[in-house]
Amino acid sequence: MVAATERKTAEERREAVIDAAMTEFARHGFEGASTDAIARRVGISQPYLFRLFGTKKELFMASVELCLADTLERFKEASEGLTGEEALRAMGEAYMDWITADPRRLRAQLQSYAACDDPEICAVVRRGFGRLVEYVETKGVPPARISSFFARGMMLNVIAAMSLLGAEEPWAKLLIEGCRECA
Repeated sequence: MVAATERKTAEERREAVIDAAMTEFARHGFEGASTDAIARRVGISQPYLFRLFGTKKELFMASVELCLADTLERFKEASEGLTGEEALRAMGEAYMDWITADPRRLRAQLQSYAACDDPEICAVVRRGFGRLVEYVETKGVPPARISSFFARGMMLNVIAAMSLLGAEEPWAKLLIEGCRECA
């Protein structure tokens, strides 16, 4: 007896494609990613993928939007009911836990910045990053502290991208400790 396969709605299929695209783009970047590999990952044809998204760039931008929207959601969940430094600490810890548990998120984010030489992609990245800044601003911290929060986050991105968490090199320990102290 053959098990019946569950049919997905177009929206479920679209979400699965975006998730698979985030993985492929995180590994290979916008230019290096293969739409054929993305389609295979979700069990659809490449022509169907293009019916859903039109172009590779549209798919990349959808994956960037998802990545940044998920980061915003993580910030909101972590800081619910909190303000000021307490909110910043909760968001920072949640973000660090998240990119450590799912490094694909970090790589996808870094690839989105790398693709900002394309004006349309850059607009999507700026819009998503702007939403993060605007949300942090609602937590009642001054502009200089908002800047230092995001500067620390970018340093943590670099540390995580170089697999320095838990590293033994003295310079790496210094950076990690410095990030903890400015939390």
